[in-house]
Amino acid sequence: MIDPGLKDKVALITGGNNPFGIGAAIARALATHGAKVFIHYFRMPAELSDKDKKINDVQKPGLTFFFKQQAKTADEVMASIRDAGGSVGSWEGDLREAENVHRLFEQAEKTFGHVDILVNNAAEYTADTFLPDSTLGEKTEVWEKGPATTTIDEASHDRHFAVNSRAVSILMSKFAGRIIERQKRWGRIINISADCAWGAPMEISYRASKYALESYSRSAAAELGPYGITVNIVSPGPVQSGYIPSDAEDALVTDIPLKRIGRPEDIANAVVFFASEQAAWITGQLLFVHGGHRMTLGLW
Repeated sequence: MIDPGLKDKVALITGGNNPFGIGAAIARALATHGAKVFIHYFRMPAELSDKDKKINDVQKPGLTFFFKQQAKTADEVMASIRDAGGSVGSWEGDLREAENVHRLFEQAEKTFGHVDILVNNAAEYTADTFLPDSTLGEKTEVWEKGPATTTIDEASHDRHFAVNSRAVSILMSKFAGRIIERQKRWGRIINISADCAWGAPMEISYRASKYALESYSRSAAAELGPYGITVNIVSPGPVQSGYIPSDAEDALVTDIPLKRIGRPEDIANAVVFFASEQAAWITGQLLFVHGGHRMTLGLW
């Protein structure tokens, strides 16, 4: 087994309370390799229409199940890490609020003293579109049992960019300042994007805010490299974190050459690599982890 050199490193992961989610898988994977992990989370209230509640089962993957997981604290994820012998802490805060972005590192440092690895995984997602409501009609879901799409407005734009772009950029800046002040000359930033970040109909603000994240990441890689900080991006395809109904899985697999939906552990493995000593001379890179999603359509 290759030693990634992560023992006793401190990792801060945002968005890690969903036990079936990517953030939780990243926290567990880093802890397995000896890192101390600090999990940020924010309990999102479930906002489902009566129609959504009727067609989604609380016990099976789908919106109702997913929102149930998102409404949990990080206790379940933390318990799984502690049961495996890992060191873990957590803090809850809404990253749409600038004050919480500034407080996050303070909370992590109270627990572990410093942070060596920053994983920006937390994300805001609402399906929105440029089309007016009058043109959307009855069929406004991204898929049959998916979230309804609404016309973009100031609120949908701002909440996406607050979490997916602004919080990411400020956290990177705060992380870099701390590493440089300590003269550590070792740091890792891994940002989680999404495939189709350059643009996707009916999910316009989510994808655009992730594209901004990618631009910030490349600029950070260039500026922070001289200080020993690498910055890389993992771009997942469809990953089953509890939100994809089984019939939607079947439809999505047709565009995936490896013929399965992604697992959170697939993304976590890529994050561990970018955090590792084996990736010490890799920075400014975007790695698609998507089973070849859409590759056969000639979009790559």
